[in-house]
Amino acid sequence: MNEPIGLYIMAGIYVLAGIIHFIKPKMYMCIMPNYLPNHRALVYLSGIAEILLGIGLYFPVLKTVSIYEIITMLAVFLMVHFYMLSGEKASAGIPKWILLLRLPLQFFLMYWAFIYL
Repeated sequence: MNEPIGLYIMAGIYVLAGIIHFIKPKMYMCIMPNYLPNHRALVYLSGIAEILLGIGLYFPVLKTVSIYEIITMLAVFLMVHFYMLSGEKASAGIPKWILLLRLPLQFFLMYWAFIYL
């Protein structure tokens, strides 16, 4: 446990976020782009990915691959963030200014993962 506390905080956030995919899947399904198939399966798969990658950060042998996969996952999730900006229904009632703030947040999260490589 010689890693910085920020790495463990990040790991916990991803595990918690992944668990929420299973507790409130409809919250995620309503923001999925229409062009993606089988929203429920994608929500559950992304939840599993977040949980496993978060756990992977705790193990030195898995840390590097988990970080690269987290960065990749966050880049893929950008399509959802851009989709939510496409219209009233896609925004799920979230104000546009909040949706716009989420874009730089995604890049911050990518950077936060990257610094632990």
